[in-house]
Amino acid sequence: MIEARKKKKKKLQLQQQQQQLVTNKVMTMDRPNVAVAAVGLLVAAVAATLPAPSWGQQQPANKLITSTSGSGKGLSKWLAMNQEEYVEKKALHTMATAEELGGKKLDANLTAAEEAKVTWVIDPKGTPGDTTFTTITAALEKVPEGNKKRVILDLKPGAEFREKIFLNLSKPFITFKSDPKNPAVIAWSDTAATRGKDGKPVGTVGSTTVAIESDYFVAHGVVFKNDAPMAKPGAEGGQAVALRLFGTKAAIYNCTIDGGQDTLYDHKGLHYIKDCLIMGSVDFIFGFGRSYYEGCTIVSVTKEVSVLTAQQRSKTIEGALESGFSFKNCSIKGEGQIYLGRAWGESSRVVYAYTDMSKEVVPVGWDGWNIAKPESSGIYYGEFKCTGPGSDAKKRVGWALDLTEEQAKPFIGTHYIYGDSWLIPPE
Repeated sequence: MIEARKKKKKKLQLQQQQQQLVTNKVMTMDRPNVAVAAVGLLVAAVAATLPAPSWGQQQPANKLITSTSGSGKGLSKWLAMNQEEYVEKKALHTMATAEELGGKKLDANLTAAEEAKVTWVIDPKGTPGDTTFTTITAALEKVPEGNKKRVILDLKPGAEFREKIFLNLSKPFITFKSDPKNPAVIAWSDTAATRGKDGKPVGTVGSTTVAIESDYFVAHGVVFKNDAPMAKPGAEGGQAVALRLFGTKAAIYNCTIDGGQDTLYDHKGLHYIKDCLIMGSVDFIFGFGRSYYEGCTIVSVTKEVSVLTAQQRSKTIEGALESGFSFKNCSIKGEGQIYLGRAWGESSRVVYAYTDMSKEVVPVGWDGWNIAKPESSGIYYGEFKCTGPGSDAKKRVGWALDLTEEQAKPFIGTHYIYGDSWLIPPE
């Protein structure tokens, strides 16, 4: 009995050692050397021009709707295109399996909601009725708590809705639909410094034009805009969020997300952002989300220093443990000096694949922010087969990764967000 226990213990130790070797190999990949002094000066320079984070307190963890298996009639053909299963653990920190997050089984709740869909018209100049509303807010107020139907809000093409929208977690299965060629615009102009009803600054979360806290949200052909005056980098209270996604299983198609600092708060959950235009200045895609950006155009609108992402991967928000941003077939352009991302915490994770990068992307690519030793942290910043004058991996910081195909696979497909169980095409 004692001998058997010794053998079992030895086997377990060997497995742990092998796993550590794999992790160490990934985190210490051979990369061309970068002059330490030059990098240090550049990091110090960018740190001096960028604002400190003021994202405020996080919201309470959202409650997910329980997933069960279903048949998925009418969706199977489209979903089949999104079922590449590369849920691999090699070259990654521990990842939850697809089954653990509802993957590989079509979501029965979603299937039932799609089969019972209704459409309501939102027209500022329309005549209010049972299915016609003049404001988005009025329509959302009519959606029942615990909603189980797909409710499509058909926003009048070209209309501007000056509304501050909050969709709470008890109203899932909502769609905002307009015309990508003549989109409806939802705009507001709060910043983090705006005073609320209590006389205090609303903060970054409170600055949001459209806040989505419910699950299974879809948007197609809509402009989400925070049109507050552009703040200078480092200006206190300058954060101005256009869209905040806190619910899980959200899909955004052919939309524009337009703002300055902190444009898109990819707060928490599984998100798919496809063929969208995202505009901003500092940290303009930020948060705890596990999100896949495909075919998006990402534009820096400042002539000074711009940072595309500030991703946070931690346990401080339930369900956000294995988060990260993945970009595929995107285009990065604009003005100023563009950084691909800066580390919000010691385990930030961002990957760019097949992405075209303009000359404005700085050679070092990434910034460690205030992390003393990013090379020995849990930061995971990688690039795979990117193109354009700003994509030269040889000049990147030494702790960024030039990914192999095997390392990139888990990130470059809708399997990364377990989309086979919940992604549906736009209406």
